[in-house]
Amino acid sequence: MKYLVLIGDGMSDWPLKELGGKTPLEAAHTPHMDFLAQKGTCGWTKNVPLGMEPGSDVAAMSIFGYDPKKYYTGRGPLEAASLGIKLKKNEIAFRCNLVTIKAKKMESFTAHHIPNAEAQKVIKQLDEKLGSQNIKFHAGLSYRNILVLTENRGLKTKDLAKVKCIPPHDITGKPIDPHLPKGPGSELLIRLMKESEVILQKMKTKATMIWPWGQGETPSLPSFWKKYKKRAAVITAVHLLKGLGKTLGMEVIKVPKATGYLDTNYKGKAEYALRALKRNDVVFIHVEAPDEAGHEGSISKKIKAIEDFDRYVVGTILKATQASSYPDIRILVLPDHPTPIKAMTHTAEPVPFVIYNLEGRKDREGRKGKEGREGKEGIKGFNEREVKKAKFKIEKGHELMSKFLRGML
Repeated sequence: MKYLVLIGDGMSDWPLKELGGKTPLEAAHTPHMDFLAQKGTCGWTKNVPLGMEPGSDVAAMSIFGYDPKKYYTGRGPLEAASLGIKLKKNEIAFRCNLVTIKAKKMESFTAHHIPNAEAQKVIKQLDEKLGSQNIKFHAGLSYRNILVLTENRGLKTKDLAKVKCIPPHDITGKPIDPHLPKGPGSELLIRLMKESEVILQKMKTKATMIWPWGQGETPSLPSFWKKYKKRAAVITAVHLLKGLGKTLGMEVIKVPKATGYLDTNYKGKAEYALRALKRNDVVFIHVEAPDEAGHEGSISKKIKAIEDFDRYVVGTILKATQASSYPDIRILVLPDHPTPIKAMTHTAEPVPFVIYNLEGRKDREGRKGKEGREGKEGIKGFNEREVKKAKFKIEKGHELMSKFLRGML
């Protein structure tokens, strides 16, 4: 048996009056996910434990089958791992957004999706001007970058880990002053933010400031193989998921033209995943686009991102496996967390999932297989309203992976 996990980041949402009381997932044309819901097993899973921030880092850790309450240390170290940055015991990594501030308000937490080449020049300049033995900037992808701070006499890692840093996507359109870092060690972060403004004013760039957040030390996690005895791979454009995959000993697969935005190579991700199944037992495909559209508050973009995910990721996989000689494949489709249009940020509610068993068209002796099974819950589509009919509810999201791999649902 082979396993595919298809993650539509932030795909879940709230009902919208603009859509006649439907959610974007409900309003979107998603024949392939609807087929899975009709034939498979649906349910709800809570990927964000009570009391934790509803970040993609926390939610993704749950999806991968690891308890965030036990293993989570912060977003920064996971993204640092993706870039090959090995943190020492006295170092702490921050996610470092390039943002656009206008009239002292957060105009864009992505610096209007600053091009990667432009972002790299900005980070290089910041490192040259602000970097030191204890301060280091690392370029990532577009607005997503890393700041590493090293402990010294006046700067303690334990203090930096506790600084309250607000994710910039939580304050779009809001004044930034009430949301600047707070607590011991925050003085350095605020100084770097203000000094970055001066440097960026002299550059022709969409970014006007850095915004550090999501800090943490290197987590200690057992490998996916050690925990589940399965070889695994991950396909994603964002460093967070790449870093988590690397930390768990997974193969991290690079797909050409995977951007982490609405123009990403959806079909390429599906095609690379199918190839990766030949050498892996489990392949995770992550698509960031619905989340980005949610942060922008764009209904039309979110619907398009969901439809592209359905057509080019889910559809490509179903078409390929139905037309060829593949082994039995179990598919899990789900968001990590909601990114509601009205909130323009992540929320912690449970999200819908569907599991579908695609039995091989024929085995090595040429015997014909059969496809899936008839759903018994009367669910007509994969959306929040229909999946309410499902009886399965996973209160601890990290337990879903074990149930999925063991065929318990």
